[in-house]
Amino acid sequence: MNFSDSRLLVLLAASSLIAMTGAILAPILPEMANSLHFETAQAGNLISFHFLTLAIFTPLLGILADRIGQIRLLLPSLICYAVFGISGVLMHSFTPLLATRALLGIANGGIAAAGLGLVSKLYQGEARAQAIAYVATTLTLANIVYPLIAGWIGTIDWHFVFGLYGLGIPLALWAAVVFYGSRQSTGLNVEALSTQKDTEKSSAESSQNATVSEVATPAQLFRQPQILKLLLCLALVSASVYALIVYLPIYMKTDMSSNTVSIGIVLATKAGGAALVSAFLVRRLVKQIGESWTIILGAVTMSLTLAAMPYLHQMQTLLPVAILFGFGFGIVVPTLYSSLAELAPDNLQSTVLATGTGVSFLAQFLSPILLGFVFTHSNLPTVFYTTALVALTVGLLNLLPKRSLVPAEE
Repeated sequence: MNFSDSRLLVLLAASSLIAMTGAILAPILPEMANSLHFETAQAGNLISFHFLTLAIFTPLLGILADRIGQIRLLLPSLICYAVFGISGVLMHSFTPLLATRALLGIANGGIAAAGLGLVSKLYQGEARAQAIAYVATTLTLANIVYPLIAGWIGTIDWHFVFGLYGLGIPLALWAAVVFYGSRQSTGLNVEALSTQKDTEKSSAESSQNATVSEVATPAQLFRQPQILKLLLCLALVSASVYALIVYLPIYMKTDMSSNTVSIGIVLATKAGGAALVSAFLVRRLVKQIGESWTIILGAVTMSLTLAAMPYLHQMQTLLPVAILFGFGFGIVVPTLYSSLAELAPDNLQSTVLATGTGVSFLAQFLSPILLGFVFTHSNLPTVFYTTALVALTVGLLNLLPKRSLVPAEE
């Protein structure tokens, strides 16, 4: 697997659209609020509201992907992404605009379910772990690059930024050419991607999944302790990282009197650290110390850096800690998704990975709400300490012995 693989490039480009959904609105929110005459406080909901519909519909769309095939879901999802995204510019008040964001979240769910399902089907073993790491890296880098592009376009006119959602249409055409063309040139059976048995698993993986492959339905699968543990870990990690995104800028503004440029630099270094580790280190760590200890290492790193935040009052000390947090996050997330993919039976991989994505985005949606309660009734350092405990819980959960995955009773 390498970057000459056009299928991988298509999937990475599709993944970047998921991050783009909210990222490109952030730089133009003040102008939008002023032009459309709604409160700036409401404007924040425009960035995060699609998380809710994405979380709700992604697991359902994962089931659909397993039934009809990932490509048959990916292509219309990309087109709907473009249509719903661009239509936002035609809305002249808050409520209709929020409705387009909800529809955009559903389209995002289809992209996530189909994209992760295809990664799981096309690659096996270390190659799959590396592909998932590349997806995580792409999401991280997209959160850096797209706001910069949107900010530049927004200096001309904020309406033009909505045109970026139109990238879904050429990407759908590219995906159709790559995947249906590869079926003809290499014998890839696209329609069978959701049902065919993998033939390249190692003997160790085959032994590990021998019993879980007998699970016939999602209801049975999601009663498996190991699957539930991984989904819980994804939720906790996602809540932790989104808490940092929300509350670190507040801390830097109130405690360090930082300007927007400084805040942007710190958030970018955090994201850059995550991207580097996801792309180049995760596979080696998993190979050397195993998945569980890799997750523990990343979770503990996140926890320690979060707990240290209230004690850092200068940029030169905050920057390296932010990078270390990114390292921890970049280690944990790809490993969790890879572990889910390894445990899922062939006919339910899109369902399982899409559920993981849904759980992740639901946690991101709920994180500022729950931690906002902590902030209101305590103070900002307590928010960081609470989030540190949440991240540490991920490590503790992975110290528990693995329970055998067996088919659930009818």
